[in-house]
Amino acid sequence: MQFHYDTTDGTTNIHIGGEFDSLTALEVRAAFDDIAAQKPQRVVLDLKELTLIDSSGVGAIVSLFKRMKAVGSKFEVVNVNGQPRSIFKVLRLDKVFAIGP
Repeated sequence: MQFHYDTTDGTTNIHIGGEFDSLTALEVRAAFDDIAAQKPQRVVLDLKELTLIDSSGVGAIVSLFKRMKAVGSKFEVVNVNGQPRSIFKVLRLDKVFAIGP
């Protein structure tokens, strides 16, 4: 899994690639805790390079979304393709938070 994030001008950009599953979700959740503590104005989650996601990965993303919503931050997911897009549609996450192209 590839994971990195940066914050510029109140926007935190998160990039996740590879497989986001039960083996990698714990590592990412710790970083999500750091991001939530910063209370950015906006969070953009870029999944362009993500090839696979399971329930642990989805749970981590939903948890971050809820935390950001609780502090008034905007939350957007972009570049969702392939299997992750199918999972998001089945779970109707496209109805929960903004999913960009």
